Amino acid sequence: MAEIKETEVRIDVYLWSVRLFKSRSQATEACKNGKISINGYSVKPSRNIHSGVTFEMRDNPITRTYVVKQILQKRVGAKFVPEYLEETTAPEVLKRLQEITENQFITRDRGTGRPTKKDRRDMEKFGW
Repeated sequence: MAEIKETEVRIDVYLWSVRLFKSRSQATEACKNGKISINGYSVKPSRNIHSGVTFEMRDNPITRTYVVKQILQKRVGAKFVPEYLEETTAPEVLKRLQEITENQFITRDRGTGRPTKKDRRDMEKFGW
């Protein structure tokens, strides 16, 4: 019996399958909250996608861009994800994210109070 290949799948199922979210319900919530978009428009979790589609995922403080290589409905191991999904986020955006994480504010000791004016300026400088 020949295996039937799916040509379309719900976006929440796909996001869960390629391990962008730990559960399908988290993927559904991300779609409902407008964190997933295609062509600049927020998508509902029931939106069908097919191979070749480019979608964006808002992952504060940046927006990541992905291209669907192949469709799948079952969750795959992390080492197989590159066969199904390609990240096309611009290198300068990833560099900005790296700078933010490297220059993160060192955790404040408990009981030190609110940040000073200088602390707040430093946080704003790094996009907090």
